[in-house]
Formats: sequence, structure tokens, C-alpha cells
Amino acid sequence: MARPAVRAIAWAGLLGALCAAVPAILLYDFTVDDALIGARYAANLASGAGYRFNVTGPVTDGVTPLGWAPLLSLWADGGVLAALGAAKKLGMACWLAGAALLGMAVGTMGGSRARWAALALVVCSAPLGAWSAAGMETGLALGLGAAAVAARCLRCEKAAAACAGLVAGLRPEALPWALALAAAPARGQGWREAARVRAARLLLAAAPFVAVAAIRAAVFGRPAPLAVLAKPSDLTHGAYYALACLLLAGPPALFAWRGLPPWVRGLQAAVLVHFVAIALAGGDWMPLSRLAVPALPAAVVAAGGILAARSGVPGWGRLAVALAAEIFVLVRIGPAAAAVGTKRLAVIEELGPALRQARVVAALDIGWVGAATGAEIVDLAGVTDPGVAALPGGHTSKAVSEVLLASRHTDALVLLLDRGAELRQPWTQSRFARQVERRVAALPAMESEYAVATVAAGPLPYVVLRRRAESP
Repeated sequence: MARPAVRAIAWAGLLGALCAAVPAILLYDFTVDDALIGARYAANLASGAGYRFNVTGPVTDGVTPLGWAPLLSLWADGGVLAALGAAKKLGMACWLAGAALLGMAVGTMGGSRARWAALALVVCSAPLGAWSAAGMETGLALGLGAAAVAARCLRCEKAAAACAGLVAGLRPEALPWALALAAAPARGQGWREAARVRAARLLLAAAPFVAVAAIRAAVFGRPAPLAVLAKPSDLTHGAYYALACLLLAGPPALFAWRGLPPWVRGLQAAVLVHFVAIALAGGDWMPLSRLAVPALPAAVVAAGGILAARSGVPGWGRLAVALAAEIFVLVRIGPAAAAVGTKRLAVIEELGPALRQARVVAALDIGWVGAATGAEIVDLAGVTDPGVAALPGGHTSKAVSEVLLASRHTDALVLLLDRGAELRQPWTQSRFARQVERRVAALPAMESEYAVATVAAGPLPYVVLRRRAESP
């Protein structure tokens, strides 16, 4: 390859990385409570306690991407918060590398220079920026997803299928997307590729998912993640979630069909398949289109392909609609999302002293609680606890009983007040945020058994309660 061509590709990669860096830096402090769950598993692995959420508890399948906690444990010697910090940096680095590959892919696809405008979908994307550094596996999945679609554009078909398969290994709902991407035509090929070539790509894309399911079945007795049991699918919610993500996360730029190369249509189809899959999976409670994120790099490259082939008014119009939706999310939700991490750390610092005195804490948001104390934690959502996961209800509405709390020797509770609510006397008459917390407050004798130890003064009004016999 001539030196000018190499230089041009390098500049294209740098442009892609810079586009990704803008929202990632702006939203770097975004995180979610579940990120701290994986971080606690990683910290326990690093300390030698094993793959478990509670040091003295059983080995449980509490992290959906099975290899994430072991990977993170390499940087978790400093504890849960150190593991979270490493996860944020790792995720952001993976995404920036993937975005550089996206820039190279756009640079080499040829056609109209209007294709470069597709990278605006990266620079304006709050979901891509926030989730790349949220501290979950999403940044790694995002980087691999970008590598998969870039490899397709760069005619590295086996690498594309393998990277897509790794995404499905991390995120089970991404398997249909990975298979659709592997089955789609290679660049420069039509839909009638040799069956053996396509079958080989499909095997590469499916292998990580199958391997993870087999490991889960052997170790935990079920091929699906524990989260599937703890958070049962809701098709109605999933459909609304997928539609909102489809309209707000960038895919409107893809609403074109005629005159496009088969490989671009294949990327469009893969994105559509992914949104159907996340609808069937029941959507997600986390903000900023988390489940849609791994497929968004495919939307960027496909948009570049559309603009390269058809850069007229319709192409620019679709891109403008997509960017308007992204900018709306960035402006409307971005500032609040960027403040989440700071608020979560403030709660850990404020309530940590009260929690460190407890031996067994029952809570719904166990991530920050697990970072604040080394005590055993009863997971009221069931995300890390098979016994609670099997109870009727969703992860915020489990039918938790007084017998369960007593059998686990719970001596502290952490409940979240509803937005704008104040702590009442007795505390059981307070308005709590989630159904499972309201159920716990309504259990017989709770007011006589538990007393208020402290209430967070910040924007996250958590209440710490202690058994009266052991209250300070």
C-alpha cells in the first residue's frame, strides 16, 4: 500500500477516535449500580475469595457476561471502587479503538465524500459515550461490535464474524445480530455467496455464545444467565423500549433501501434484527439505550454506505433526523447522566459508616451497598441470589417474606424513598420507591424490629435501618 494511502487511513482512524472521545469524556462520570456488582465479583476474585458476590456466600451467576469479572479482577486488588475505575478506563479504551476502526472503514469504502458525515452519529451519541465508560462490559462489547462491522467493510470476513460472536458471548441478546451480520453478504459480494463460506462465518459467530451457555450449564445448572430468572421478560415493555431506542439512538439514518450495495443492506438488516431481539428480550430498565448500543456501530457504517452511494437530499434528510434525535438525548439526558457517578460515590461515603457496622444487609440496589461494606448482602432483586431470583415478581417486585429475612439473619435494611417523599413516623408509613421495598416495609412487626439508623441527605434518599436490639 502506498504511503499516502496509509497516511489517509491513519488520519481516518484518528478522526473516528476523536469523534468517539467527545461524548465519552463529557459523560465519563456516568455509571449504574450494576457496574458495582461486577466490580465486587472481581474484587473477591482478586482477593482469593472466588467467583462470588458475598465472601462467605455461595458461587453464583450474578454477572451476565461470564468472563467480565475475571478480566476485571486483574485490576481489582484495590477493592470494589478500584475495579470500577479500571472497568471505566478499559471500556472507554475499547470503544476508542473500535471507533478508530470505524473511521478507517468509512475512509476506505469509497464513493461520495458525504460518507464522512456518518461519523456525526458518533460524536453526538450520548448512549455510545456514556456506556463506553459506564464500568460495565458494554464498552468492551461496543468496541468488539465496532471491530466486527469495520472488518466487514475492510473485507476481513472471518474477523468480522469472530468479533460479532464475542459480542454475543458477552451479551446473549446480541446473538441474532451476530448471526445476521455473519450471514449478510461480504463487501463486493451478492446475496448468493457459497453456502460453505457463509456456514463457516455463522459457526464463528455462534461459537462464543454456545461455549458460554455450556459453561453456565456445567457450573450453575442452567445455560441462561441468572438475570433471565431474576428479570422475567416483558414483551410490551420490550416493544416500547426497542421503539424508543430505534427512534432516538441513530437508526433513522438507515431508512433507505434502493440502490444500495448488498453489504450495506446486510448491515441494515443486522441492526433491525437486533432491535427485534431486544424487544423480545423484554427491554431494559437502564437509561440511554444500553441494550441497543452494541449494534450502533453497524448503524454508523451503514449510514456511511448510504451517504457514499446516495448523498442527495433524502440521504442528508435522514441523517438530520437521526442527529436531531441524538442531540435531543444528549442535551436532555446527558447532564443528569454525567452526574450519576458523583451521586453514587457520595451515597457510599455518607452511608458507608452505618453499613460497615452491620453483618447482613438486605437491599435492592446492591452495587453501591456492596462497595460500601464487606458485610454479607441479601439481594432483594435476585440478580446475584438464585433463591430470591426464583421468587414471583420482577427484579423490583420480588415477593420477599419475613421468613426469608429472618433465615438470612438480616440485621440491616437499605430502602429507597420515593422521589419527593419524606421519612415519616413510624418509618413503615413512608412512601418507598419500588414495590419490593414497599413489601418489606409492610411486613408484620417491621416497625418494632427495625429502627432508622440514618438517611442520606443528598438526591438519593436511601434509608438505613438496623435491628433494634443492635441499633447504635
